[in-house]
Amino acid sequence: MDYQAELKSYLDEQGRVKEWPSKRNKGKFQKLVLEYLASKFESGVTYTEKEVNTLLNQYHTFGDPALLRRELFENGLIDRKRDGSAYWRNTQN
Repeated sequence: MDYQAELKSYLDEQGRVKEWPSKRNKGKFQKLVLEYLASKFESGVTYTEKEVNTLLNQYHTFGDPALLRRELFENGLIDRKRDGSAYWRNTQN
């Protein structure tokens, strides 16, 4: 998918998400942003919470990796151990 074209108003020149989209359009742009960010995770790799935050911080500029991590998890794009000690890309979506 060409996220750059779909998300052009939400991405800066470096491909970083500038703002969290509002819920209008039934959250379409929120879903696209989350899919874009999920695509940055390698399949089969397990990440610590700190590594997830570092990766997310590379791809957004509004300083809220916790929001993005939570949304990725709640939307089934990443999974995690119950205690939050390990995260990985959910390849079933």
